[in-house]
Amino acid sequence: MKRKKGVSYAKYGYIFVIPFVIAYLLFTLYPTIYTCILGFTNCKGLSLTNWKFLEEDVFQNFKAILENETFKNDIKNTVIIWVLNFIPQISLALLLTAWFTSPRCKIRGAGFFKVMFYMPNIITAATVAYLFNMLFSYPVGPVNDILLKAGILDEAYQFTAYKGWGKGIVAFIQFWQWYGQTAIIFIAAVLGINPEIFEAAEIDGASSAQTFFRITLPNIKTMMLYTLITAMIGGLNMYDIPKMFLNGGPDKATETAAVFIYNQAFSGAYQYNRAAAASMLMFVVIVILSTIVFYLMRDKDAVEQKKLERQLQKQLKKSRA
Repeated sequence: MKRKKGVSYAKYGYIFVIPFVIAYLLFTLYPTIYTCILGFTNCKGLSLTNWKFLEEDVFQNFKAILENETFKNDIKNTVIIWVLNFIPQISLALLLTAWFTSPRCKIRGAGFFKVMFYMPNIITAATVAYLFNMLFSYPVGPVNDILLKAGILDEAYQFTAYKGWGKGIVAFIQFWQWYGQTAIIFIAAVLGINPEIFEAAEIDGASSAQTFFRITLPNIKTMMLYTLITAMIGGLNMYDIPKMFLNGGPDKATETAAVFIYNQAFSGAYQYNRAAAASMLMFVVIVILSTIVFYLMRDKDAVEQKKLERQLQKQLKKSRA
């Protein structure tokens, strides 16, 4: 008897991923490779047909970017704004996670609150920038009106004219937009933990704080690492709010590395080669920082376990030899 062949569904999986692969090759991989190539050329202006590779010094564009004082200042601005928004963002997200996942705190309408916390994340950057421009407008604006009526200010204050306030407002906008998503991710991670662990802790008399710091946090460490990496990548690529809110002002206090790259490519001389070089430098910075974070937050117990397994394998090989 002939053996009946089973139906293979693997080919359908490959068919379904073809659109994604094509989109990735056209809109991600190709632009990335092309950008990398442009960094080693003399490509300037809107005409992309007359450029050629640099002959005397192929790293000329990269050196020029590294020596650019504006780029150094923008890197500093980017790091400061990211730190100012990420620390309160993850702190509030963890606080909300502890609140919503605690079996002792039964919150009514938890789903409604989660939606409200996540809502700022789905608002477009242009809308948010326009909203905060209106809130902090001078001399008439909601923030100034509230502070004047409360007696905190004697006269209207131009917040957006000062560097510190500019950085602080941009950082607050980033924090306000993203803390909800971070909290939702952490809550989902906690809900994936085996509930028997929490029941055992409660039986042993562990307090809420002990349960959170000794059970919850260690079990969502992987998700926290994911959040840190993605937040860091997003923070170093921060463009929309700094550009649309104050256009890098006042006095370039909120101009980030991404805004610098945009200005190099599409403002003034259209220096595509310099913009590409700056992009690749930011890529290298992100890779280095991500590697450091992965190393610092690695699972040390798992690393030790792998070392022991390797030692045992070596001993077995020696004994067999």
